[in-house]
Amino acid sequence: MEIQKEDCTYTASYCNENVWWLCDSVKKKFPEEIQYCYSVYISNEQRATPIWKQKASHQQDGQVVWDYHVIFLYQTSASGTLVYDLDTTLTFPCDLKQYYEEAIKDNKSLKPEYHRMFRVIPAAEYLKTFASDRLHMLTPDGRWKAPPPPYAPIKTEG
Repeated sequence: MEIQKEDCTYTASYCNENVWWLCDSVKKKFPEEIQYCYSVYISNEQRATPIWKQKASHQQDGQVVWDYHVIFLYQTSASGTLVYDLDTTLTFPCDLKQYYEEAIKDNKSLKPEYHRMFRVIPAAEYLKTFASDRLHMLTPDGRWKAPPPPYAPIKTEG
């Protein structure tokens, strides 16, 4: 399965939707591979989740503290596990081991309030169940925290 970064639908700060579109692209172009694909939410109770090697960073190490971050995993015995993160400065895709070491880092190196939790969702399920009204991207006075994507919010059939 070969996916080029420049062929992906991308809007900065909308990682959950970016991953949904990546899942959709795999389902359409490589339907036999969707069973090996996952959407992974990374967050914690404080909604302060450090991730390194991120394009949005203003720090030398590329660290950003997101409220949550979503990445796409592709796991096969032939290629191992690859991470597709449209917000990273690492390679696209990136080997899971390298991504973990450089972008995630071990919880042991973090203060307890920054320890991450991971929710892994099969891509086919994510396509069926993910929807966003984008309300979490609005400030209390109704302004966008980041410009929204040009397409309509993603909705489920239900």
